[in-house]
Amino acid sequence: MKTEMSRGANVRLPAVAGMFYAGEAKTLAGEVTGMLAAAPAADGPVPKALIAPHAGYMYSGLVAASVYALLRPAAATIRRVVLLGPTHRVGVRGLALPSVESFATPLGRVELDGEAIAALADLPQVVVADAPHAQEHSLEVQLPFLQRVLDDFRLVPLAVGQAPAEAVAQVLDRLWGGAETLIVVSSDLSHYLPYAEACEIDGQTAERILACSPDIGHDEACGATPLNGLLLAARRHGLRARLVDLRNSGDTAGDRRRVVGYGAFAFVDEREAAHAC
Repeated sequence: MKTEMSRGANVRLPAVAGMFYAGEAKTLAGEVTGMLAAAPAADGPVPKALIAPHAGYMYSGLVAASVYALLRPAAATIRRVVLLGPTHRVGVRGLALPSVESFATPLGRVELDGEAIAALADLPQVVVADAPHAQEHSLEVQLPFLQRVLDDFRLVPLAVGQAPAEAVAQVLDRLWGGAETLIVVSSDLSHYLPYAEACEIDGQTAERILACSPDIGHDEACGATPLNGLLLAARRHGLRARLVDLRNSGDTAGDRRRVVGYGAFAFVDEREAAHAC
């Protein structure tokens, strides 16, 4: 693990509270709880890994809630969340860990998992860099859902930049663990296409995710790099993929001339699931 920045403040403060989601704790808690309550009841095994979108909650919140709601039966079991998302503002070579000890949202602080982070120390693709995390929303917007659905957990936040899918999969293999560890990849799908075209392309992308084909392009999913790494790791560990929800901003809160796609996927270790990786 390389260190690109000296140790900064102990807490990574929220950057998009009040923009992507409500900035006041009571309002935020109520909104997230309401979205989770609107999701279908959990059915089947608890996912080992998730793919969830990261737009503002008015656009993609219900899609994200649909997959987070599946975690409710394991609220007391999951103790570690490995969270990966793409960098939108500051580039990085490899996967960046922050130097802080916790991430904050209006709902409180989430402590980082020092033991898990130490387990990555010998991997050259993992660096310590705060700049990619400082204003990044792709990880931050996932935290309120995790805070409302899980009882107590520690976080391994990885901002993913330029890296081969195999390098991402190697990190996931190192942290795979058992039922105590959840993997979350944050990604939207296509961007700014007309509604009908987006539906067609996102449907094709969803089929490739269900087949665990690690060849998703960045024009098909902004989080393609961590997503492809997850698909490689899912194959190795015998996970099965399930589509939970697939919509776009034209279905939720935007017009249909230029839409952004959102998909929610669950990966389970269950041999009777519909799609094998």
